[in-house]
Amino acid sequence: MKRINDLLNRLNNFWHGSVLHRRYFIGTRWEKMPSTTIIAVFFFCLFYGAIVLVRCYDLSIFSYLSSQRSTYKTPSKQEFPLKCTNTNLTQTCPKDYPTKHNPTTYPSNATCPSYFKWIHEDLRPWNSTGITRDMIERARRTAHFRLVIVNGKAYVEKYRESIQTRDMFTLWGILQLLRWYPGRLPDLELMFDCDDRPVVRSKDFLGPNASPPPLFRYCADEFNLDIVFPDWSFWGWAEINIKPWEHVLEDIIEGNKRIKWKDRVPYAYWKGNPYVASTRKDLMKCNVSDKSDWNTLLYIQDWDRESKQGYKQSNLSDQCNHRYKIYIEGWAWSVSEKYILACDSMTLFIKSHFYDFFIRGMEPLQHYWPIRDNSKCSSLKFAVEWGNNHIEKAQAIGEASSNFIQENLKMSYVYDYMFHLLNEYAKLLKFKPSIPPGSVELCSETMACSAKGTWRKFMVESLVMSSTDTLPCTMPLPYDPLDLKDYYERRANSTMRVEMWENEYWENFNKKQ
Repeated sequence: MKRINDLLNRLNNFWHGSVLHRRYFIGTRWEKMPSTTIIAVFFFCLFYGAIVLVRCYDLSIFSYLSSQRSTYKTPSKQEFPLKCTNTNLTQTCPKDYPTKHNPTTYPSNATCPSYFKWIHEDLRPWNSTGITRDMIERARRTAHFRLVIVNGKAYVEKYRESIQTRDMFTLWGILQLLRWYPGRLPDLELMFDCDDRPVVRSKDFLGPNASPPPLFRYCADEFNLDIVFPDWSFWGWAEINIKPWEHVLEDIIEGNKRIKWKDRVPYAYWKGNPYVASTRKDLMKCNVSDKSDWNTLLYIQDWDRESKQGYKQSNLSDQCNHRYKIYIEGWAWSVSEKYILACDSMTLFIKSHFYDFFIRGMEPLQHYWPIRDNSKCSSLKFAVEWGNNHIEKAQAIGEASSNFIQENLKMSYVYDYMFHLLNEYAKLLKFKPSIPPGSVELCSETMACSAKGTWRKFMVESLVMSSTDTLPCTMPLPYDPLDLKDYYERRANSTMRVEMWENEYWENFNKKQ
C-alpha cells in the first residue's frame, strides 16, 4: 500500500509540474485539472497501451502465418491429361498412369441408388451356372466387339461397324471408368451389341441348366435377357452435337430456372424423329390443329437441316419452357429419356416396352405421369387437363423427376453402376480371361489423339483427368421375391389409378356433349 501511495505522490508531483497540469482546454477557458483525474488518466493510458501492444502482436502473428500460408501449397491432385505424340508416329499408351486406386475420402456406407438393385436381376440367369467361355463365344453372333480387361488394361476385338460411332463412345466410356477407378476392376471378358433391340430371347433358355449367351447392350425388355449398360451418349453424341451428359445436365438445370413453372406454356411438348417407329407416327396424330386440340405441341426434328444451321433449334436446355414434356420410345428405348426427365416439367411417359439401366428406379405418379400407348391422344389431353387443374401436384411430379436425375444420375453414379455391373459379372466367369490374338490395346490416347472435330472435342470434354477420391457406393441387396412382387404391383396400381381417373373424365365429358 505504501508503494502505491509513493507512486501516486510521484505522479502527482510530475503532473503538477507539467504543462498538462497547468492548463488544458475546455471550451474557451483554461482551468486547473482536478487531482482526482490523474489516477483515471494514468490507468486509461496503461489500458489503452496494453490493447495497442496486444493488437500489434496479434497482427504480427497473423502476418507471419499469412506469409507462411502463401508459401505453403496444398498438394494438388495428380492429373493425367492426354499425351499425344507426333502425328507421324504410332500413338502408344502412356506407362505412367496409376495402376492402383488410392482413395483419400471414405464415405460412411454410402448406398447406391435403388436402380442398382437391378444389376442382381440382370445377372440372375447365370447365378447357378456361371459364365463359360463357350457362352461368351455364342454371344459373338450379333456382337460389335469383344472387350477384355486384364491387369487394369483394356483390349478390344472388333467384329462389325456399329450405327454411327456408338461403339467408339461406349469404349471411350469404359476407358474413362478405368481412369476413374484405376486397377480396381477384375479381369473380365464380354461381348457388346450396339444395336437398339435386345436379341437374347428368354423362351429359348428355359430350365435350371439353361445357358444363355451373356450379351451387353443399351436396353432390354421383359422377353429378353440382354444385360443393360449405360449408352454411348453419356460421353457425347457427336453426330447430332449433343454434348457429354455432365455438361448437358448443367445446361438443363440452368434452363429450368429461366421460366417459372406456372408461367410456362400449358401444353405438352415433344420434338423428335417420328419416322423411326410406328408408335411415333401415331403420336403425330395428336398434334394441335384447326379440327382438334389434344393439348399437345409436336414438332418434327430434321437433323440434316439442323446440322446445316448449326444446331440452333435443338438446344436441350431451351426445351423446358412447357409445363409438360412427352417421352415416347423409338425403335427401342430412346436416348432422349434422360434429357426429358431432367427438365422439371412433368413428364408424360407413354407406355414403353423397353427399359434402360436407370428408369427402373423411377415410379409412376411420383416421377412421371403414365400415358396409354393404344389411345395416346385422349390420354395426353386428360393428363394436361389434370395438370392444369392441379398445378402444385403436377409441378411436384416434375421437380421430383428432375431431382432424381440430378442426384441419382450424375456421372459419378454412372461410373459406379458400370463398376458394380462389371465387377459382379466378372465374379460369374468360370475361366481366366486372356488377351485375344487379334485384339488391340485401348487407352484414351489411342482413341482421342487421332479423333477430329466434334468427336475429339467431346472426348476431351468427357476425359477423366484423375482418379476419384472416393470408393464406389455400396451395392444394395438384391430384391427378395416378395419385394420384387411388391415393386411390380405398386407400379401397376399407380398406372391403373391414372387410367381409372382418365376413364371417369371421358365418361363425364361425353355426357356433356
